[in-house]
Amino acid sequence: MKKVYRLDFLGRELVIETGELAKQTDGSVLVRYGDTVVLSVCVMGKTMLTQDFFPLQVLYQERLYSVGKIPGGFIKREGRPSEAATLAARLIDRPIRPMFDENLRNEIQVINTVLSVDQDNSPEMAALFGTSLCLGLSKIPFDGPVAGVIVGLVDGEFVINPKAALAEKSTLQLTVAGTKDAICMVEAGAQELNEKTMLDALMFAHENIKKLCEFQEEIIKEIGDEKVSLPKAEIDQDLQNKVEEFATKDMLKAIQIKDKLEKYAAIDQVKENTVNHFTELWQNEENLEDLIKQVSKVVNLIEANEVRRLIADEKVRPDGRKMDEIRNLYAGIDILPRTHGSALFSRGETQVLATTTLGAIGEHQILDGLGLEDTKRFMLHYNFPQFSVGETGRYGSPGRREIGHGALGERALAQVIPSEEEFPYTIRIVSEVLESNGSSSQATICSGCLSLMAAGVPIKAPVAGIAMGLIEKDDKYTILTDIQGLEDHMGDMDFKVAGTKKGITALQMDIKIKGVTKKILKEALEQAKKARLEILEVMQNAIAEPRKNVSKYAPKIDTFNVDPEKIKDIIGRGGEMITKIILEASNVPTVNHKDAVKVDLEDDGRVIIYHTDAEIIAKTRKMIEDVVKVVEPDKIYTGKVTKIEDFGVFVELWPNCEGLVHVSQLAHERVNKPSDMVKIGDEIMVKSLGYDNRGRLNLSRKECLPKPKKKEESKKEDKPTE
Repeated sequence: MKKVYRLDFLGRELVIETGELAKQTDGSVLVRYGDTVVLSVCVMGKTMLTQDFFPLQVLYQERLYSVGKIPGGFIKREGRPSEAATLAARLIDRPIRPMFDENLRNEIQVINTVLSVDQDNSPEMAALFGTSLCLGLSKIPFDGPVAGVIVGLVDGEFVINPKAALAEKSTLQLTVAGTKDAICMVEAGAQELNEKTMLDALMFAHENIKKLCEFQEEIIKEIGDEKVSLPKAEIDQDLQNKVEEFATKDMLKAIQIKDKLEKYAAIDQVKENTVNHFTELWQNEENLEDLIKQVSKVVNLIEANEVRRLIADEKVRPDGRKMDEIRNLYAGIDILPRTHGSALFSRGETQVLATTTLGAIGEHQILDGLGLEDTKRFMLHYNFPQFSVGETGRYGSPGRREIGHGALGERALAQVIPSEEEFPYTIRIVSEVLESNGSSSQATICSGCLSLMAAGVPIKAPVAGIAMGLIEKDDKYTILTDIQGLEDHMGDMDFKVAGTKKGITALQMDIKIKGVTKKILKEALEQAKKARLEILEVMQNAIAEPRKNVSKYAPKIDTFNVDPEKIKDIIGRGGEMITKIILEASNVPTVNHKDAVKVDLEDDGRVIIYHTDAEIIAKTRKMIEDVVKVVEPDKIYTGKVTKIEDFGVFVELWPNCEGLVHVSQLAHERVNKPSDMVKIGDEIMVKSLGYDNRGRLNLSRKECLPKPKKKEESKKEDKPTE
C-alpha cells in the first residue's frame, strides 16, 4: 500500500513515497526533493558468505534522461559510471558503513537510481537520505538513521543545500553526513577558510541533519519492518584466549619496529608462526580449516588491539613518534627535464612524484554527466601502483579509491588555480605514488602544488595537506598527526586537511565509529594547522613562489580581443580561413601536425594563440589581425594591384581585403584604358571611399593625387613678368 510523507525542509518540500515501486526488494523509497527524484532500494543476500569481511555494496546510477540528455558516443546508452557517479557512491557508502555490525556476512546491496534532476536540489543528498531510509524500513540490521546536507557560505552567511545560483557564489562547498548524535563523514572544498568558520559550518550542518534523522525515525516507527537477527562471524572465546597467550608478546615487538617493510615482514612472520603452531596442534580436528580461519582473525585482532593500546594508554606510536610529530619531509622540483613542471615530495615512507602539463583551452575535459558543468580545465589524476607498497596486484583503469583520492587533491588545489582570464591554459596534474605508508593523497597535494609552481602557474598561494588520526578507548581519545598505514588501518578516523597558510582549501573525514564530537573536530583542526604550516615551510624552501615564465617546452601564449562579429570571418566558410592561417603560419602540412599552432576562438571575441615558438605566434596574430582589420573611411592606404579590368582595377590593401578603384577614380584626367595607368603588382596609394550597399569596398587613386591646376592659374604662371 502506497504511503506518502512530507517534510518542509527549510522552505523546500521533501516528499517520501513507499509501498508502490520495487516492492520485491527488502526496502524501497522514492525521494522527491523539488524536481529531483531518486529511487533507493536495498536487498540482502539470503545466505551467510564465507569471506572474512562485511560484504556491502553501494551503487549510484546516473541516468542521462534525468537531465534530458542522450548519451554520447556510438553506443548511446549509459556505460561505466562517470567519476561523479563513483564519487557519489563513495559519499553514500562512507557514512552508512559504520552503522552495520562488521561481523555480518550476508551480502547487502544498496542501489540508488537517479530518475530526474533539478539542479537546485542535490540528487546525491536525496540518494543518501533514501539509502538510510530504505535500510531503516527494511529487516536488515542497520543502526541508523543517517542523513546529509551541503553547506555553502555566501556573503558571510551559511546556506543549507544552496541552489545553483547561490552555489556559484559560495566560498565553501561542504558536504556533511551524520546521525542525530554526531558527525560521521565530511567532504569539503573552501577558499582558504579559517578553522573556526569551518568548525561553525560543521556544527551548523549537524543541527539540520538532526531534523532529517528525526523525520526518518517517524517514518520507520510507523511502517518499518522488524529487524532480523543474523548469524555473525564470531570467535570461540577459549580459542581466542589460547591464541592471545601464544602470539601477543611477539606481536608487540613486531609492531614497534620503525621501518615499514621490516615491521610488516615481522608481523607476517608472527602470523605465520601462530597459524603453523595451531595447525600442528589441531591437525586431527575435523573442522581444522574453520579453526585456522579463526586463529588468523584473532592474530589480526591482537595486532589492532596492541597498536591501539600502545597509543591510547602508553602514548607510544608504532614508529616511536610523538602524537603531533610529522615524519621526515623532503621536497624537490625539476625532477623530469622535458615535462612542463615536476616535483617529488616525501613524508616518511610515502613518496609521490607529480607532473604538471599545460595545454590549450580547447584541450579541456568534456563531461557527459548530470551536472551543470560540461567542461573542466583543471584536472588532477592519481595513480597508485601496487609496487608502491611492495606488492603485486591489479593494473588497469582507476578504481574507486584512485578516483576519490584524485578528486580530493583536485578540490584542494582548485581553490588556488588562477582564472582562465588570468592564465588561459588547460592544466593537468598527474600524481604517481612511488612509495606509500599512509596519506599518499595528502602527499599528492604537496607534490602537485610544487609541480604547479615549477611549471609557472601563478597560483594564489602554496597548499599542503596532512592526515590526522584518532584512537578512542574507554571514553578517552588520542589525536594523531600524520598517520601512517598501520595507524590508519587500526584507528577510528582518517581526517585529511589541506590548505594554505591563510586557511583550509579541502577536508575529508571518514570514521569507523558512530561519530565524532565538536571537541574532537576542534582539536584535530588545530593540530592539523600546526602540521600544515610546518610542511609549507619545507615546500617553500624548495621553491619560494611560482616561476614567472612557463617551461620552454610548454606552449607560449598570446591573447587579444577582436569584435565578436569577426570570429566567423576568422573561421571562414567551412573553417577554410583558420585552416589557411594555421598551415601558413606554422608551415605544416595538416592542422593536426604536432608543430601546428593552436588557436582558440571564444564567443566573447577572445583569441588565444599557443605555440612553443614566439615567432610563429606573432605571425599567426598578424594574419588574424589582417582578417579582422577594418578599413576606415577617408583613410589613405598603400595597396597592391591584383587585377585589371576595363571598368577599373582591384587593389589588395592586406590579405583578404580587396577593393575596387573604378576607372573614374584612377586619375583626375579621363582614363580610357586602366592598363595604361597601372600594371599588376604595382603598389599604389588609395583612399577609402567606404562600402556600397552590397558590402563592396570602393577605393580612389585620384583622391591621393595632387589636384590639377585650373586654366586661369596656369595662364598666370605662363605669363612673362614685366
